[in-house]
Formats: sequence, C-alpha cells, structure tokens
Amino acid sequence: MTVQERTAVDEAEELRGVRRRLHSIAELRFTEHRTGAEIESLLDGWVDSLTTGVAGTGLIARIGGDAPGPRVLLRADMDAYPVQEVNDLPYASTTPGVSHACGHDAHMTVMVGVLRRLAARRPERGSVEVLFQPAEEIPFGQPSGARGVLESGALAESYDAVLGLHCWPNLEAGSVGVDPKIAMAAKDAFRMVARGRASHAATPGLGRDALLAMSDLVTSLHAVIARRRNPDEMVALNVGTISGGASQSQVPEEVAITGTLRTHDPVVRATCKQTIAQLCEGVGRAHDVSIELTWADEMPSLVNAHALVELARAVGPEVCDLVDLPKPPLTTDDFALLAERWPGLYLKLGVAEPGRSGTRALHSGDFDIDERCLTTGVDMMERLTRAVLSTDERNR
Repeated sequence: MTVQERTAVDEAEELRGVRRRLHSIAELRFTEHRTGAEIESLLDGWVDSLTTGVAGTGLIARIGGDAPGPRVLLRADMDAYPVQEVNDLPYASTTPGVSHACGHDAHMTVMVGVLRRLAARRPERGSVEVLFQPAEEIPFGQPSGARGVLESGALAESYDAVLGLHCWPNLEAGSVGVDPKIAMAAKDAFRMVARGRASHAATPGLGRDALLAMSDLVTSLHAVIARRRNPDEMVALNVGTISGGASQSQVPEEVAITGTLRTHDPVVRATCKQTIAQLCEGVGRAHDVSIELTWADEMPSLVNAHALVELARAVGPEVCDLVDLPKPPLTTDDFALLAERWPGLYLKLGVAEPGRSGTRALHSGDFDIDERCLTTGVDMMERLTRAVLSTDERNR
C-alpha cells in the first residue's frame, strides 16, 4: 500500500469515527449543544477562525487563502429528527425518540473533512466559510435555522457560491446527483382549525360536528388538489397531524390539522393555495362550522445556479459517478433561503449500499448510510470549492 493509499484509508476511518460520534448524540432543532461542542473540538487548531452561538447553536468556520479572491460558503445542517432509531448499532442514537434520520450527521462530517483538507493544503486565493446550521427541520409555525442565521448578521454580505448537499437514498454510495435547475421544492405549511358546537352524542342535531367537517375537508383536499393540476405539474399535499375532541360521547367542538403543500412552479403554487382557501370556506358552510386557515414556514424553491451546475458537471466525473437527475424532488430545505440570496448549488449524495437504493427512506427509524459515501462527499465538495476559488473573475 502506497503512502497516498494509506492516507486515504486513514481519512476514511477518521470520517467514519466523526460521523458515528455525531450520530450517537442526535439533538433536536436549536438544542444542538453537544453537537456544536463536538464540531468545535474537531476543528480546533484547523481553521483560521470559528464563530460559535450563531442563531443560538450554530457555528461558522473560516479558512482564508494566501491572496484575495472569490468567497465560498458551504453549509451543513446540524439538527436531528424526532423519530426513534430502530437500527441495532453500537453508535445508535442515545437520545430517546430522536435520531439522524435525515442524514445531517453525514452532512456535518463531509464539511469537517473538507475543512481539514483545505487546512492541510490552503487555497492560493479567496476564502471559505462553512456554516454548521441549526434547525433545518421546521415544525409548523417554528422558525427556520437558515433564516435565523441570515437575520443574525453572522454571514458576509456576498458570496460567489453557496454549496451544500443532502443524503439521497435513491442513489448508491460513490455517486452524486445534480439537478439541472430545481433541487428542492417550495413548501407551504398549513394549519386548519374547524370550530363548531359541542353537544351530547345522543343529540347530535344540537351540535355542529367539527370532526365530521374536518374529515370531509381532508378528503376534499386530496381529491380537489389532484384534479386542479395537470399530470406534468409536480405537486404534493400531505396532512400530517390531526387533533381534537374531548370524549367519545361528545360531538367535537374543535378539531385541528396541519400539513404541507409542495410545488415547483410559482403559478401552480398560487393556484393550489387559492383552491385550499376556497375549500376551507366551502366545507365550513356545508357543515355550518368555521374553518380558520393559517399558512406558515413558507419556503421558496431551491434553484441551482446554472454556472455552478455546469461546474459540477465539469469536475464531478473526476471524483465520483456524477448523475444528472431528470426529475426534481418535492422535498424541501431551507438552504433555499441561502440560494435565493447568492448563487447556489445543492447536490444529492448517494448513500445507499450497492443494490439497496431506495430501501431506507429519509425520516424513517431505520435510515442509515453506506459510510463510503463520506469520502465521496468530501472529494466532491472540496473539488467544487477549489474550482470556484480558482475561477477567474472575468468568467464569474
């Protein structure tokens, strides 16, 4: 084994160790204190500066080149997901009901690896910042971590490129997917509250059944949204929670649901939101109840910058199996807020074991990765970062 091969093996083992430590201490949004401390420890002595407490629990690490040049921002999300891990692993999450079911432990590990490589062989020009961002997972009505970081003023006024990636279980380890334009969908979260009048179950005519109205509304939402769009218009509607009622013997007075609408096209998005508002009004009248509709967590589509897509296509095959993704997904990510402000590129990191693509879904308790993907992620993000830093200003 050559020195270079031995170094690569050592790095791969180190990356696995980093990922497993982060995996075991999974923490929810804005509580990533142990995670932040672990990142700080991993980067101590490797970076020029490290800012902590960004938007509460985030960090920004910086490495500068020897001369002025482009400025690149890389982002890794830190928070875990509220789902119990069911994998029997020695490094399984030690936090009950919380696990890295979306792969953010891998995202952080990749960026630690990139920083260490940049520190070992500094860029000739420009600078690189890595944002370890809290709170990418956003329950209804809760603040976005990316928005919090932007509002904190901790980032620079301008970047030539903002780069990120996400674990993608539909691709095998060793591959990286690139979306030609839209990398993630727009998201609009909604909450609907039906308010009627309570009565005894034996005298339902004296009441106005909020649960029955809401049941009608849920069915109508799925049916009407499906029929108000054309087959080529990417739309996903989900009702994820329902709560209400006080007793099996009472006509329920109040019932609430929450869910999300995901779209790509702004016109389709506006039409669907208008349709939903009309449905709430119509179903409310039919059941003689009021239905209050509230929108929250509205997130734009994540649009990849064309020049960065072309750059990824140029350098990607040197370090990985680069896959052009034909159809953008309906998943969402608040990286979109960064890409809305500066030229952005969000890649899909293949994490599936050979022959098992698509078998371990994101946000499920058995989600896991083939850890060989970590080196692929570091290779790709380092190569892209150096390519941006070496780009002549006349070509940007």
